[in-house]
Amino acid sequence: MPKGDIYATTRRWEQGTMTVEPPKLTGRHQDVLNHVLAGPLSHNVEWREIVALLRQVGSVEERHDGNLVVRAGDQTLELGHHHQKDVGTDDLEKLRHFLKALGYR
Repeated sequence: MPKGDIYATTRRWEQGTMTVEPPKLTGRHQDVLNHVLAGPLSHNVEWREIVALLRQVGSVEERHDGNLVVRAGDQTLELGHHHQKDVGTDDLEKLRHFLKALGYR
C-alpha cells in the first residue's frame, strides 16, 4: 500500500461525522513539525529534515526538474528544487499551510 493511502485509512468519528486524522509523528519528525508550525517562520530548518517529515506525512514524488510533489489526503503541495541547505521563507509558509490543512497543529 503506498504511503499516501495510510493517511486515508486513519479515521475517527466526531459528533456523528467522520473526520480524517493526520498520521502521528514521533521523534525528530515531530520536532521538525513543531519547529515549522511554531511562531514566526524560522530560517534554520534543513531541507533534508523537511523531506523526511513529508515522507512520513504522505507520498513524495521527485520530478525530473528537481521539484517535489507531496500528496496527503486531498492536499497536494509542490516545492521547488533547493540548492541551499536551509528552506526559504516562502516554502516554509507553503509547508505550514499544507500541514495545517492536513490537521497538524
